[in-house]
Amino acid sequence: MQWFGRPYSAEELALYANELAAAQLGCVFGHTGYLINLAGPSSENRDRSIKSLVQEIGLAADLGLPFLVLHPGAHLGAGEEAGLGQVAAGLDEVLGVTRDCPVRIALENTAGQGTCLGRQIEQLAAVFERVERPRRLGVCLDTAHFFAAGYDIRTPRGWNAAIRRVQVLIGLEQVVAFHLNDSKTDLGSRVDRHAHIGQGKIGKEAFRAIVNDTRFKRQPGCLETPKSESLREDIENLATLHSLEIRKPKPEIRRKSENRKPNAE
Repeated sequence: MQWFGRPYSAEELALYANELAAAQLGCVFGHTGYLINLAGPSSENRDRSIKSLVQEIGLAADLGLPFLVLHPGAHLGAGEEAGLGQVAAGLDEVLGVTRDCPVRIALENTAGQGTCLGRQIEQLAAVFERVERPRRLGVCLDTAHFFAAGYDIRTPRGWNAAIRRVQVLIGLEQVVAFHLNDSKTDLGSRVDRHAHIGQGKIGKEAFRAIVNDTRFKRQPGCLETPKSESLREDIENLATLHSLEIRKPKPEIRRKSENRKPNAE
C-alpha cells in the first residue's frame, strides 16, 4: 500500500536466489501494489501509477519473476469506454519504457466492485486488442471474482462456460495463473470478499472441476484467502484442494520372467 519500493540490495537478491533454489518451487510471480490505477482520468495519481508500475516491473526483473498480476483499475466515473482507453494507453507507456524487459503484465479479472473494470472477460479482451504490445500481457483468473462478477462456476458446465469465454475472446495460451478463492458474497454481487475453500458461496465441490482441468495443468495457482500469522489456514486450504485432485494410479511394474534354456538331454 505504497507508491514506490526500495530497490533490492545485491545481498538480498543473492539470499532470495538461494532460498528459491532450495525451495524448488515451480513458479513464483508477483502482484502489483493496490494503489496503481491505470483506468482513471489524467491526474497526479495516474502519473504515480505509471511510474510505480515501471518500478515494479524493474524490481520483478531483478527477482527473475515471469509476470506481475495487475488489476485493470477503476474508471472513477469517467465510464467504461474511457477507462479501457486509459488502461491501454497507460500500458503502452509502461511497456514502452520497459520494452527490453521480459516481465509480463497479467491482467486479473475482478468482481466489478464500484467502477472497477475487469468484471467481464470482454473488458480484458478489449485491453488486449488496444495495446501495442499484447505479447507482454497475460491473464490471471480469480475464482471468487468470477463468481461475484456473475459467472456461475459452481458446476463443471458453468466453469467450462466461463473458460470458453476466455478461450474465444483472449485465448487460453494467455492464462498464466489462477487465484483460488471461495467467495463470501453471492453470485453476481459484485462485492469482492474472499473465503476459505469450501466455506463460501462457491462451495468445495466446485473446485473439483477447477483443480482437475487438464488445460491448465502447468499454470500455477495461489490462495488469497484470509490468513493468521501462523498461516495454518493456507495449509488447510491447500489440503482441501489436494483432496479434490484426481490422481492417476501408478502403472504396475512387472518383471519379465527370465528366459531359461531347456535342460539338455
